[in-house]
Amino acid sequence: MAPDLSASAPAFELRSGSSWADPFASYADLREHSPIHRVPTTSTSIATSGHGTDPGEYWVLTRHADVVAAANDPATFSSADGLTVLYGELDAIGMRDNPPMVMTDPPAHTRFRSLVARGFTPRQVIELEPLVREFVVDRLERIDAADEVNIVDELFKPLPSMVVAHYLGVPDTDRGQFDAWTEAIVGADPTGGAATIASGPGDDDATATAAAAATDLLGYFAQLIDHRRDHPGTDTVSHLVAAGLGDDPAGTLSILAFTFTMVAGGNDTTTGMLGGSVALLSECPDQRDRLLADTSMIGPAIEEFLRLTSPVQNLARTTTRDVEFDGPAGPVTIPAGRKVLLCYAAANRDPRVFGADADRLDVGRNPRNILTFSHGAHHCLGAAAARLQARVALTELLTRFPDFTVDVPGIRWAAGNYVRRPTHVGFRPEPGLR
Repeated sequence: MAPDLSASAPAFELRSGSSWADPFASYADLREHSPIHRVPTTSTSIATSGHGTDPGEYWVLTRHADVVAAANDPATFSSADGLTVLYGELDAIGMRDNPPMVMTDPPAHTRFRSLVARGFTPRQVIELEPLVREFVVDRLERIDAADEVNIVDELFKPLPSMVVAHYLGVPDTDRGQFDAWTEAIVGADPTGGAATIASGPGDDDATATAAAAATDLLGYFAQLIDHRRDHPGTDTVSHLVAAGLGDDPAGTLSILAFTFTMVAGGNDTTTGMLGGSVALLSECPDQRDRLLADTSMIGPAIEEFLRLTSPVQNLARTTTRDVEFDGPAGPVTIPAGRKVLLCYAAANRDPRVFGADADRLDVGRNPRNILTFSHGAHHCLGAAAARLQARVALTELLTRFPDFTVDVPGIRWAAGNYVRRPTHVGFRPEPGLR
């Protein structure tokens, strides 16, 4: 009789909170044995929105080649039905008629992206560096070297919030609101991010809080759009208003959807990368010693930190036709109309691309073709700004606290199924007994 292998068959689960601590062994199992993986939605693996038709399954891609192929083919793997495995997502969040840029496909996506890109030029990133460095130095100088602090609250959350607000032209006096909005919007269960907002009857407290935060956020930016008509600046909202998008209700809604995406996505991903990076350096003192011996390595090493932390662990697309992939046991066909989760974090550790030691931190690896910022048409516009923040923050942190330690087992992770980011990282500037 053939052995029963069902107990050891690979499985995928949507993670949240404490289950984010170590998803990587599961990814490796899927990548090797079930890289085109079907997940039945009749189980508790997914919450339904009450909108749209659930075909009873979604799929997960974990190999680098497959994820890249899907990301580079928006005609087949569409973003226009949302980025989570929730069917009917755009209806659930009330954005079917005016979806955010990230939930559109070319050519509409290309047109809007070209306008937004005016606020993300290389020159603007260069001009941002002194502001980022001043902010980081000020925050680090507040830390008492004798005490353990939550470095997320001290630096890793407020830094990207400041940068996102800067790009959007938000005055300094209003920036304290952004962390609270982001926490509520991205941290709400069961799906995290935009899909939890307005998900219909049965909303729990987290979803209600997220919906209230989104309402406050969009109301704030509606006022800012009006202000920028008469008081233009060099920020992204000003560029969009100057292009005429704020002249009619549909254009204004497009700007609002973009600002929502920036606040919700631009904050938590950088927090996740920085939190994960200091944990890796605390666990790998030999790699930290390499950076301390030659700080010029920190810039290139950011690619390795981005690869291993992969804050946006996965996002979904929807197939527009039947798609065939080569699986370990033969061809696998994903039917049309199915949600397909692109698991960037698993692809970023694929040994076929990054070597047999792909799970190990090597600050001199200089990895290419990482998927941390996705790939193709939806490659993250804020990638350069995120790299800048990471380079400055880690350089200044290592300069001031070269012997820091992190309570890695004590890291607490945020709720939400798509972004892996810590809410608490116990950081001790000087070594000592805990």
